[in-house]
Amino acid sequence: MNNPEAKEILALFRPNTADEHDPFFDQARQMAKTDPELARWFEQHCEAFLALRRKFAAIPIPPGLKEQILSERKIQRPLFQRYWGTLLAAAAVVALLVGVDVGIWPLHGPPDRYSAYRKRMTEKALRHYSMDLTTPDMALILRHLQEKNAPAGFSLPAGLKTATAAGCVVSSWQGAPVSMICFKSGRLLPPGDQSDLWLFVADRKAVANAPPAGATVFARVNKAATATWSDDHKIYLLATVGDEAFLRKYLQ
Repeated sequence: MNNPEAKEILALFRPNTADEHDPFFDQARQMAKTDPELARWFEQHCEAFLALRRKFAAIPIPPGLKEQILSERKIQRPLFQRYWGTLLAAAAVVALLVGVDVGIWPLHGPPDRYSAYRKRMTEKALRHYSMDLTTPDMALILRHLQEKNAPAGFSLPAGLKTATAAGCVVSSWQGAPVSMICFKSGRLLPPGDQSDLWLFVADRKAVANAPPAGATVFARVNKAATATWSDDHKIYLLATVGDEAFLRKYLQ
């Protein structure tokens, strides 16, 4: 586990809750004890969460609100206007704490943005999908992707060339096209499956916080092993059902 992956997990941690005893956070919390930069980030995260909870706890409950909810009466406009000041106060608290958290989650988004992309694409591959083009011919696949204005100007890792192409799908991430190239590893496929190895290619600028060029990041997403890397122009995500050792042979 590296620093960005630990932050991704710790960003979900809620201090003084059952999360304190949840083993899901154990490895990341242990890493925060030995990494000074991560420790400072985690301390700020916990302080911001506790401050937010204190602010909301301090907001007075409007008189009669509980009775109104229990009686399931339709809220009339005068009642809404009566509580407008309280709602504005709550909004101000949220805005204030967003400002407090700027040091933790910068304005351009949380530090795990590429991890969200990795999770979304991998889950797409794990679910049932229909290929736009079914063919073992990589030249036809690249031509189809180019015609659909999806990333097509890239070369495959040497190891991936040992797999058999099966087809492709044009997907998207936050409005940017993503090329999904499907392969067969040679393993026996479950009934109805057409591939078991998937490569996603997107423009690097479309995925914030992508791994730096030359670095390969391995991670599990549900039952899949994934590897993510990038160059000056593209970000690549390779996923398969299996373990990291099986995936690595396609990157060599």
